[in-house]
Amino acid sequence: MLNIYEEVRIILLKKRLSMRKLAMQLRSLGYHIPKDGGLSNKFNSKTIRYDEVQNILDYLGYELIIREKKN
Repeated sequence: MLNIYEEVRIILLKKRLSMRKLAMQLRSLGYHIPKDGGLSNKFNSKTIRYDEVQNILDYLGYELIIREKKN
């Protein structure tokens, strides 16, 4: 199972974006995104909030779905 950072990195690779470009684009749209690698740091330190992940995924055209595991 991948963690959310790895999942977002895969999406960024598919869309040919870097974390830095993503952060710049989100900042230009008015999202509060820290500068100087702050977005990567939040993922790596596991301090990113759920709503921040939702905003990032929404911008990238994805959604986060939580469902019960199948046995």
